[in-house]
Amino acid sequence: MITIHTQLIGQPQTLTDERGTWHSAIFRTPITEPIFLQERGLTGDQVADTKHHGSPDQAICCHPLAHYDFWNNHYKLFRQEAQLGPGSVGENWALTNCTEADICIGDIYQVGEAVVQVSAPRYPCTKQERKLKLPNFFNQVLSSQRTGFYLRVLTPGSVQAGDELRLLERPNPIFTIQLVNQHTLGEPDETVGQEMLALPELAAGWKRIIASKLKIKSVPA
Repeated sequence: MITIHTQLIGQPQTLTDERGTWHSAIFRTPITEPIFLQERGLTGDQVADTKHHGSPDQAICCHPLAHYDFWNNHYKLFRQEAQLGPGSVGENWALTNCTEADICIGDIYQVGEAVVQVSAPRYPCTKQERKLKLPNFFNQVLSSQRTGFYLRVLTPGSVQAGDELRLLERPNPIFTIQLVNQHTLGEPDETVGQEMLALPELAAGWKRIIASKLKIKSVPA
């Protein structure tokens, strides 16, 4: 049973570190009470980079909770105060009992009062590495393909931590998030790439990534 372990929202902040000043909403805060999920995301949640984030296809950013055990072991973060956990990579929902291998493009889930659909993997973000200050984190996400994924909202409604994601439809059982990652973050197979481009449920932004990999000029709608 996939559930929302932690629900988080954030606002854009201006931050300063050893590299200078930067702007991001990646520092999100856990919220336990119900929140209304709208077409573009949770009430009270915003993004800083509206060019690359915040579209209806990116209404909810999800990250498998299991990945935090992997990262804590990989970076030897054994002290409790140093360990990564829900919200560390700026997601809205940290989810139990799933990885990219369990989630398919176009999956439709009932969650709380809302209905959502899987739209695309999350493309690795350099701001995660800047936030976490872990060496080579961006490239490690690319190579391990532990990306998380995005949801679009089909039916708005109230959602909260603890809600189950109950699968209603699975139109593309072959095309897991893991498979999409393998053929975009890794070396693409032209046949699989063309099949992914034909998926109506796959976000347009991800289709552009695939088309670029395959050196295709026109992208199907």
